[in-house]
Amino acid sequence: MAGHSKWANIKHRKARQDAVKGKMWSKCSRAIIIAAKNGGGDPEMNLTLRYAIEDAKAANMPKDNIEKAIKKGSGELDSGESYQEIRYEGYGPGGVAVIVDCLTDNVNRTAPEMRKIFEKGGGNLGKPGAVAFGFAPKGVIVIEADKVEEEKLMEIVLEAGAEDVADSGGAWEVTCEPTNFIPVRQALEKAGITPDSAELTMIPANTIECDEELAGKVMRLVDTLEDHDDVQNVYHNAEIDDEVMAKLA
Repeated sequence: MAGHSKWANIKHRKARQDAVKGKMWSKCSRAIIIAAKNGGGDPEMNLTLRYAIEDAKAANMPKDNIEKAIKKGSGELDSGESYQEIRYEGYGPGGVAVIVDCLTDNVNRTAPEMRKIFEKGGGNLGKPGAVAFGFAPKGVIVIEADKVEEEKLMEIVLEAGAEDVADSGGAWEVTCEPTNFIPVRQALEKAGITPDSAELTMIPANTIECDEELAGKVMRLVDTLEDHDDVQNVYHNAEIDDEVMAKLA
């Protein structure tokens, strides 16, 4: 999730993910299946699959589950499952831009459900391309500040292809182009540094500052979207103060 402090957002999301681990694994499994189906079951040759496996590992998904999902996607196991990637774009409360990436086995079911969630959440679903132009795909890696000094971290990640290292309120936030995401992660692992979060995300060019009331409305919409079985990722351009985020968590 995009927002004022990536670290505050991560702590909020980790708490939610621990409570819905089974659902997280289901989402990871879908992502692995479609990645393997589209590009083959070898993560060394299929970067999308490699990203999906990394996400599954970050969610503590068991190795057996990951391997089973790869086999389903590559056709080694006949699962009868067929998913389609689709992106929904719209506006939340206060004109906050929202992007929702889904994997669905029934677009005719998912589309009206997305529309209903947006409307009930005080927003509206837009047309394809309505807000995506205001976001850029990036790799974002977050590391608690006490794990490594800034100078050492910069030396490691910039050499591996990172664009920037920023202070994110108790943590270092490393950003990079999606194509450099794996090399940067590997460089950190080689240096013995374990990230607290690592993801491919969408970074907004401009943000909308939210007071506590608006932030609450936006996060309720985001939480409802993330709870939907077909939703893989939700991105937004709300800027939420760390203290407000902590209250909402």
